[in-house]
Amino acid sequence: MKVAIFGAGAIGGLLGVKLIQAGADVTLIARGAHLAAMREHGLTLVSDGATLTVHPRCTDSPDEAGPQDAVFLTLKAHALTGAALDIARLFGPETALVTAVNGVPYWYFHALDSPYRDHVLQSVDPGGGLWRTLPPSRVIGAVVYPAAEVTGPGVITHLYGDRIVLGEPDGSRTPRVEALSALLTKAGFKAPIRPRIRDELWMKLWGNLAFNPLSALTGATLDTLATAPDLRDIARRMMLEAQAVGEALGARFLLPVDQRIQGAAAVGAHKTSMLQDLERGRPMEIDALLGAVVELGHLVGKPLPTAELVLTLVRERARATGCYPAR
Repeated sequence: MKVAIFGAGAIGGLLGVKLIQAGADVTLIARGAHLAAMREHGLTLVSDGATLTVHPRCTDSPDEAGPQDAVFLTLKAHALTGAALDIARLFGPETALVTAVNGVPYWYFHALDSPYRDHVLQSVDPGGGLWRTLPPSRVIGAVVYPAAEVTGPGVITHLYGDRIVLGEPDGSRTPRVEALSALLTKAGFKAPIRPRIRDELWMKLWGNLAFNPLSALTGATLDTLATAPDLRDIARRMMLEAQAVGEALGARFLLPVDQRIQGAAAVGAHKTSMLQDLERGRPMEIDALLGAVVELGHLVGKPLPTAELVLTLVRERARATGCYPAR
């Protein structure tokens, strides 16, 4: 299978090394010092005490890569709009687009049996540009649970996790999603196919929509956010507000909220991705993780007073530090 990974940072690099080892024909789309290091020294993965270096095909030019069987999107959500035209240059007639991106996806309402079918979310797809350029009919949803970080140009450290859940937006079990699941399994991941991929999206988002912005506002790590009584209470209220929104849209939450919070606490003293971005002066995924949830709440008529308050505060925090992505 011919596979491109667009945004070969931490998760993209982890996927790249594993898929190359599984025999896939992989091209990494990257830029800057990371791309230069991969070209000169290869891509190194540090995982479970072992170090592995591969020498992948890597480029900053989608035209050089050519049409693909599958394209994995491992960008930050706010970067998709600016990258959409380049991503589309990787498409052939049957190219699948695997959206391994945090937060509420732009295609959320595609093929959904809902009064809101094909509704475009302005918080993640202003003006519907992504919907038109990256047609949702190409999309296979993916919920990525591994955690990794770029510890130096061309070096990825895998921290934990090996599960990548896949699902067609319409819930069908197609040959293309089965082929991708088989490839990821061969690469060492657990890659179940779910008929209700949006339930999986909500389960990951459920924690992220609360813990990420609260960490950016307080500087606290996950263990503190999930166990300090005052912070836990704020997170819990945000999560319950979001649960009401998700359920109004037909999502099922398979765990009680306190068990989900306990799962976050068990991760330990981990800095969320939003806190890491703030500390490094990088744009933060505010709209995909929380702004879109608030927009969904307005759509279905469910109040989110705590979430809206936190959204206002974290947006201002991001603007003040230059970390709120321009539209």
